[in-house]
Amino acid sequence: MPGERSTVRCPAEVGRFPGAAPPTRVELTIERQEKRQGEEGGCRRWFRKMCPCCCKRQTTTSYDVTDKVAVDKPPPCEPCTGPEHTKPKPGENGEHKEMEELKLSVLSVDLLSSKTGQNRQEHHTDLYHGDEMIIRRGQNFHLELELNRPYCCDSDKLHLDLRIGSLPTVAKGTHVIIPLVDELQEKRWKAKMVEQTGNKIKLSVNSPATAVIGLYGLNVTTQSSKGEKTTYNSSKHIVMLFNPWCAVDTVFLDNEEERKEYVLNDTGRLYYGTEKQIGSRTWNYGQFHDGILEACLFVLDKSDMPPSGRGDPVNVVRVLSAMINTQDDSGVLVGNWSGEYSDAVSPSAWSSSVEILRKYHSTDGTSVRYGQCWVFSAVTTSVLRCLGIPTRSVTNFQSAHDTDTSLTTDIYLDEEMEPIDYLNGDSVWNFHVWNDCWMARPDLPPGHGGWQAVDSTPQETSQGTFRCGPASVNAIRSGQVFLKHDTPFVFAEVNSDKIYWQRNPDNTFSQVHSEKKAVGHCISTKAVGSEERADITHLYKHQEGTEEERIAVETASRYGSKPEAYSMAMAEDVLMEVKMDGEGPRMGADAKLSILVKNQSSEPRRTTLHSQVAVMYYTGVLKGTIKKERIEVELLPNEEKTIDWLLPYLQYQNELVDQAALMLTVSGRVTETQQVLANQTSFRLRTPDLNIEPLGEAVVGKEMAAKITFTNPLPRTLIGVVFRVEGLGLQKGHEVIVGDVGGLSTVTLTEHFIPSQPGPRKLVASLDCKQLTQVHGVADIVVLDQ
Repeated sequence: MPGERSTVRCPAEVGRFPGAAPPTRVELTIERQEKRQGEEGGCRRWFRKMCPCCCKRQTTTSYDVTDKVAVDKPPPCEPCTGPEHTKPKPGENGEHKEMEELKLSVLSVDLLSSKTGQNRQEHHTDLYHGDEMIIRRGQNFHLELELNRPYCCDSDKLHLDLRIGSLPTVAKGTHVIIPLVDELQEKRWKAKMVEQTGNKIKLSVNSPATAVIGLYGLNVTTQSSKGEKTTYNSSKHIVMLFNPWCAVDTVFLDNEEERKEYVLNDTGRLYYGTEKQIGSRTWNYGQFHDGILEACLFVLDKSDMPPSGRGDPVNVVRVLSAMINTQDDSGVLVGNWSGEYSDAVSPSAWSSSVEILRKYHSTDGTSVRYGQCWVFSAVTTSVLRCLGIPTRSVTNFQSAHDTDTSLTTDIYLDEEMEPIDYLNGDSVWNFHVWNDCWMARPDLPPGHGGWQAVDSTPQETSQGTFRCGPASVNAIRSGQVFLKHDTPFVFAEVNSDKIYWQRNPDNTFSQVHSEKKAVGHCISTKAVGSEERADITHLYKHQEGTEEERIAVETASRYGSKPEAYSMAMAEDVLMEVKMDGEGPRMGADAKLSILVKNQSSEPRRTTLHSQVAVMYYTGVLKGTIKKERIEVELLPNEEKTIDWLLPYLQYQNELVDQAALMLTVSGRVTETQQVLANQTSFRLRTPDLNIEPLGEAVVGKEMAAKITFTNPLPRTLIGVVFRVEGLGLQKGHEVIVGDVGGLSTVTLTEHFIPSQPGPRKLVASLDCKQLTQVHGVADIVVLDQ
């Protein structure tokens, strides 16, 4: 039911055949003997006749408990084929009939759900916290039933009953009746008895690869020869997940190393900055952490998505891309790009999805503050991996935001070549982080399965809701923007041209320049099996400038609102480029770049360059211009000039916002040819890392420490510095209030903790303060078992 919290029972309540231990049954038998010593029930008479040496008729008021326990497992009836089957002897048909007439009922159900057991191991769910029944669809699982008597194949009937949602129905796949059959069939719910020992039977159950995912309740219904039915309502639940190991599941990924990375890896790397200054940070996805599976199921419930739709990963990721943001549906995260986060957590301070998801769940769906694109993407990765969909976070540098479906990034200039701010709704973000998830796309033409782009950051609405995707990456690459979902928007992000329009005296606009390589650079994700960055630009677009890439752009433009933008041909004999040395300017120092202008003609050329630099939010929204400059340039035939450009620290020190990003715009017109020169370059001021040094031996249960060191790069005091430290399997996430840190001074923090899980672990830390963001660090720690 929407709004209900999905729960999984406490591990303390999980056990083999709970509530049906032999002493309980013995005590009940003793009570009946005391009340009716002169009478003998049918079950007792049958036991005595089947084994008179062990079950002699009581002739006194005394009762030997040991005698009763010794006959707790009578042989099964004919024609059962259990391992202890014995055929009744002549003259015993009466006893056989008596047993058949005893109503069959279930005493207990053991889901065999231990993390170290067969189900969890075979279903690759042993990493999830707790000993709950967590399985993947399209794959056999096992359970054991304890009955009140042996099961007779000829006369008894039994079926399992699974239900999900508030109004389960058979037609919609939310009420599943699983019959007991002789042979299992693929793609169907079926159960088969594979072992029988006395009153206990073990079943192998098959589920289809299209099964609805989520939290199922379990009942078992039995029926004896007389048609009497009994139903056992299990207090335990079964969690069904998508199955990338199953070849017929639409999320199947045919590469074990990629499955380990995109489903089982609970940490990763996120990339930010600019294409020339790519920064990275470690993120704890924590999809197996205590409470995260319950939280992910809770998010699905909060979406009001009917359970019947949860078998299709296309539907699931589309709904979750809306639920991760809070714009329409009280989702997980509140977006905030204002720079003011004093009433909650700054987006750059998060380093884990665990705290975010657990907080959302524990507050019954109160949206968590605050997030920006990398936080939205990281939480999406956590949720989709938790549910079994292969997922990765992807960063696109120079990411366009097309606001008018033109599939171009449009820049409007006045008669003096100055930007017309109120018309320039399109923007180019320094970077933008979204997700790729892996699945087949039977709803699209062949060839469009594989990686699908999904974006949970609220930018534009899709069918009235802030969501985006899944859009086939193959369709994006080829420019087939007519394929769903939201392919045109993602295409514009990675491969739109930047078109410059100049206002005419009659207030119309003419296209004066275009940049064909301004958008979609260094599309990045964490490499499989390593901490390296993998460049996946080639998956999203053909190589810039090739015939294939131009065909894709022109194909896409036919479906945009300005298809005529590509009808102009322009001569270009003067080139202009902005360059940056090394890794670029550092925070606290003067920012230095260079402008290269080259005349490729045999005639002299003159131009006037207008440069302006503005502080910019990483989304591409400009806060304000902090410096303007006019540069006269004269070029001899085939001459090349380099012009130094400088932004002093004193000019930007009080103006920066999140990410310390700046946008340099240079434009001009060649006097002789009227050729327009235009270039926009975004860059960031690099911030230092936190240095984390482990101290002592890392052993489960043994205290160790880590030293965290930070040096303030600014010649000014940082106010209200807070460290956030967390390590999955090392210590819980927490804040450390450091206070003010003087200019150019160093602060050292020593963390003491006791590792709780063996294996390779990561201790991550981030620094949060108003004057400095995106400061973080990571230490790899290999924890030994005791």
